[in-house]
Amino acid sequence: MDQHTVNEGKTLALVAYLTLIGTLIAFFMNQEKRNEFTFFHIRQALGLGLLYIAIGYVVSSLDSMMLSMSFWIFFSVLFLYGILGAITGKLNKIPMLGDFFQNLFKSIG
Repeated sequence: MDQHTVNEGKTLALVAYLTLIGTLIAFFMNQEKRNEFTFFHIRQALGLGLLYIAIGYVVSSLDSMMLSMSFWIFFSVLFLYGILGAITGKLNKIPMLGDFFQNLFKSIG
């Protein structure tokens, strides 16, 4: 992937990490350009967002402050890792889950 492609897709890649609505906005805005860098980060952000909702539903029903704080810290670090990858123009996969998200959502892009 060349530097021009990365620079062109940085903004939408960053938008993809701003909630699931941001992911949808980035996806639809990228349909015309078909930027692979942006699609990579859309797949990562979509996987993180859906996993956040699924695990958050379970954690919220347990009513444990310690578990809730651990959950928030864990996902904050993962989202920041993805955002920093989008800003710096790198294809950083989310640790432990990045390959799974890329394979699961390979039809996107």
